[in-house]
Amino acid sequence: MILVTGGTGLVGAHLLYKLISNNETVRAIYRTERKLDNVKQVFSCYTENYESLFKSIEWVQADILDIPLLSDAFNDVRYVYHCAAFVSFEPNKYHLLRRTNIEGTANIVNLCISNNIEKLCYVSSIATIGNSINNAPITENTKWNPEDDNSVYAITKYGAEMEVWRATQEGVNVVIVNPGVILGAGIWRYGSGNLFKKAHKGIKYYTSGTIGLVDVKDVVSIMIALLKSDIKNERFILVAENWTYQQFLQTMAKAVNAKLPKKEAKLWLLQWAWRLDWLIHKLTGKRRQLTKQLVTSLNSKTNYSPAKIKNALDLEFTPIEESITTIGNLYLKQV
Repeated sequence: MILVTGGTGLVGAHLLYKLISNNETVRAIYRTERKLDNVKQVFSCYTENYESLFKSIEWVQADILDIPLLSDAFNDVRYVYHCAAFVSFEPNKYHLLRRTNIEGTANIVNLCISNNIEKLCYVSSIATIGNSINNAPITENTKWNPEDDNSVYAITKYGAEMEVWRATQEGVNVVIVNPGVILGAGIWRYGSGNLFKKAHKGIKYYTSGTIGLVDVKDVVSIMIALLKSDIKNERFILVAENWTYQQFLQTMAKAVNAKLPKKEAKLWLLQWAWRLDWLIHKLTGKRRQLTKQLVTSLNSKTNYSPAKIKNALDLEFTPIEESITTIGNLYLKQV
C-alpha cells in the first residue's frame, strides 16, 4: 500500500493519476470534500474516464496535524509520498506555516518510524537551497544561510526537511525532491495554474529576475523512479530550465492567446509597492500581496543545476516551452 499526503494539491493529484495508471494500490489523504474536485479536474486533463480512476483510490479524510486520524491512515502502508504543505509568503502566516510544514511533517516522520515504512519521498522546494555567489550554478551542496532574509515559507520548508532527515537516523530510507516552480494543468484557482488565469486576464509587467521551472509530470515521474530505486537519503533539485520572468510571462501569455507583458517593473517601484502593501495590510487587515522577500526573489538572478538528478536517473526534462503550450491549451479548454 502506498500513502499519499496532499493528494488534492497539484503534485499530489498528478502523482495519484500516475500511480493509479501504473496499477498501484493507493491510499490518499484529503482534508475537505470540496478539494476532491481538484483531483477530478486534474484527472480529466488525462482522460475522459477519470471517475473510475478516482474511485479506485482509497480516500481517507484526515489532517497531518490530527495524529489519531493520521495514524489510521498508516495501516498496512509500505511507502509514503509526503506532498502536503501550506504555501504562503505572508509574514503573518508564519505560525500556521510552522504548524503545517514543520509539525505536520514531524507527525508524518514519527508515524513512518513507528510503522517501519520502507521509504519516504518528501516534496520540498528550491526555497530551502542556499544562494550562490556571482550567479554560480546552485546545487544540492549550496549551503542554506539562516542569516539571509529568508521568506517565512522557506524557513518552514527548511525546518520540515530537518524533520525528514531525522527519519534517516531512525532507520527510514528517505528521498527529498526540491522542485522549482511547478507547472501543471487542472488546478486554476491557486499555484502556477492561477498564473495562467492571470496571464489570460492580462499581465502588463515583468520583473528583472529569473525563475527555475519544471513540469509537474516530470516531478511525479522522478518521485516514483526515486522511490523504486536503490537511492536513499539524498535530495535532488528538480529544475528543467532557468528562464527570465520576461520570457516566462510572455510565453505564458502566448499560450493563452493574451497580450504580452512589455514593461519592466523597476526595482525601486516594487520596493515602494511592498511598503505600501504592508501599510494597507496594517490599516485594513487586507491580505499581503507583495512582501520584501518576494520582491527580492522577483529580481534575483539564479541558476539552479539539475545535473545530479539527470545523472542519477539518466533522464531529460520536458522542454518548458512545450509544457507551457500544453498547459495553456488545457486552460483554454477547461475554463
